Amino acid sequence: MSENGRCEDLVADCRLRAATDLFAHTWDPVVLAALRPGPRRRHELRVIIGGMSDKVLTEALRRLGSHGLVARRPVAQAPTRIEYALTPLGESLVDGPMRALGDWITEHGDELLDAQENPAETRHRPTPGVGTRAEPSLDRRGARRQ
Repeated sequence: MSENGRCEDLVADCRLRAATDLFAHTWDPVVLAALRPGPRRRHELRVIIGGMSDKVLTEALRRLGSHGLVARRPVAQAPTRIEYALTPLGESLVDGPMRALGDWITEHGDELLDAQENPAETRHRPTPGVGTRAEPSLDRRGARRQ
C-alpha cells in the first residue's frame, strides 16, 4: 500500500486485497458471524449454519485460523473436546466491517436483489441530471433509426 493509503497497482501484498480476500470464500463470513456469540464446537456450528458440509466447515475453520481470526481451543474434558472462538482480530472484523456491511444490506438489500434479478433494467437506468442529451436510437443492427 502506498503512503497515501491507496492501492494503485493492486499488488499481491496490498492490505486492501488482503482484507477483501477475507470475504472471497462464501462460508467464511457466515462462520465468523456464527462464532460472534461465543465459542462453539464443530457440531454446534454445523447445526447453527445449516447447509454446510463437514469438509467445507473444516476448510473454513482452517482458513480463518490461518488468518488469525479464529482460534482452536481444546477444552479439558473426557473425552477432550475442541471449541472454536473468535480471536480479538476476528471480533474486530465482525464488530467493524461486517457490522457495517450488515447495516448496508439492511438498508439496500432489496435494491441489490432487484438489481440482480433484473440486470437489464438497472444497468441502463439513467442517472438523474447526467447524460440529458438525447442519443439517436439504433435498430438491432446498430443502424440509426429515422
